[in-house]
Amino acid sequence: MTTEDTSQKKNLRTIVIASAAGTTFEWYDFFIFGSLTTIIAQNFYAGLNETLATIAALATFAVGFIARPLGALVFGHIGDKKGRKGTFLYTILVMGLATIAIGLLPTYKQVGLLAPILLITLRIVQGFALGGEYGGAAIYVAEHAPANKRGAYTGWIQTSAGFGLIAALLVILVTRKTISEPVFADWGWRIPFIVSAGLLAVSVYIRAKTAESPAFKALHEQGQLAKSPLSEIFTRWPNFKGMLIALFGFMTAQGVVWYTTFFYTQVFLTSIVKLDPADMNTLVMGMTLVSACLYVAFAALSDRIGRKPVMVFGILLACIAFFPGYQALMKLGNPDLEAAQQTNPVYVVADPAQCSFQFDLFNTAQFTTPCDLAKSVVTGIGTPYVSRADATAGQSASIHIGTQIITVPAGKGLDKAGLKALKTKAAGEVKAALKAAGYPEKADPKKANLWAMFGILCIFAVACTALYGPMASALVEMFPTRVRYTAMSLPYNIGTGWFGGLQPVLSFAMVAASGNIYFGLWYPVATGLLAVLVSLLFLKETKGRDLHTIE
Repeated sequence: MTTEDTSQKKNLRTIVIASAAGTTFEWYDFFIFGSLTTIIAQNFYAGLNETLATIAALATFAVGFIARPLGALVFGHIGDKKGRKGTFLYTILVMGLATIAIGLLPTYKQVGLLAPILLITLRIVQGFALGGEYGGAAIYVAEHAPANKRGAYTGWIQTSAGFGLIAALLVILVTRKTISEPVFADWGWRIPFIVSAGLLAVSVYIRAKTAESPAFKALHEQGQLAKSPLSEIFTRWPNFKGMLIALFGFMTAQGVVWYTTFFYTQVFLTSIVKLDPADMNTLVMGMTLVSACLYVAFAALSDRIGRKPVMVFGILLACIAFFPGYQALMKLGNPDLEAAQQTNPVYVVADPAQCSFQFDLFNTAQFTTPCDLAKSVVTGIGTPYVSRADATAGQSASIHIGTQIITVPAGKGLDKAGLKALKTKAAGEVKAALKAAGYPEKADPKKANLWAMFGILCIFAVACTALYGPMASALVEMFPTRVRYTAMSLPYNIGTGWFGGLQPVLSFAMVAASGNIYFGLWYPVATGLLAVLVSLLFLKETKGRDLHTIE
């Protein structure tokens, strides 16, 4: 190996480290929020019941993702016009400052509705910044890497998501262990957000040391930069078609599979399985450590056998594994709750004509029919139920738990205080009946089979990393250099942001509305199956493609 080859290899290694380190920090910032959903709900949505507060916190988490395509448009345009390096230096600064600010926000108890408004605003800023981050980092590495190893090198960018989640969970776990849980719930949750100030300084320093992408510099020197990247990707059919195939062929699936694996599991294990938060953090952190190695392994495999077969395998495995896997997590994590649900299921018996959709994000609707009140009581407690139609129920509904029956009358004509008193009385009777029927308030740590649960989560991780690992190289190879930043960032952020980011809140709301704790899994499974069909029909293999030949 010549001195020049050694220097190029060292330079490429530096570029990969700088890109991955910065992206890891941005993912750390974004993942702190998702990992603290329950705490966020308590501090910023104190006016809602437990279930609606969780949905509202998840919706706030999703708001950040909704803003990401806008960030992709703005920063993609800058990246294609001005360069890769400067653009993703801007994104990391915006992201970091917004994260630090979240740690300093007043809570609902301190300033009322202003608290969630400020929180949502900062989440939008975070999403806007992250919309320009991934495309810049992936392109920057891919445009430096040799064609036959492009997957392996860009796989480190994919791994940064895992490292970011590990860092977030580790900081949260250490903070929780250092201070008491009540203190953490009161103000300790701010620490992981504020700690990011030091990480921000390091990340900015590393990125400032890197040079511009050679592919972009060559295009600039030749005077071939796109005058209007947006116009070129929306008016030239090959570019627009590529975005559609990328979006529906694997990006929508990637979004929902990733968040079902790494985030919805956290909601499911804490809110439904009722596992101890520390045990949940340990399981997810262990799964994430395993996934960190798998991203690069599957990305490198795609250099040999192709991007398409590896990604399709990941989607199919997720579709097959989610339903039996989540059912196993319940059985292994809280066998007493599983047994109680099997032995004494909860039934809501009411006139179906009186039932309406129970998703009320801001707790403003007045549900006064017997059916609505009965379902809102059970849903508010977080207990799965089965609906039974009874057209003769009349002016009351009933909740059946084992041998006990709780009657819920109509609330028509009652004011807010009267409705609240009615629901509080019914909720107290339901909780007592659940306890008598063997429903545990929390999972018993001695009965939870954590190792078996870890095995289930690792299967999810294999599916997720097989899809996500080769994805960066596949996206980069689909578009010409002059519009690459914008063209790949849009489908990435729509798929990950709109389809993936909305997954936790949509799935949890589907569970709350239907009463079936597994009903929300239909969303990722259906999305994944559609992506497999599109990939098999329209996605072409791009492995090893010369990035300059598709101009």
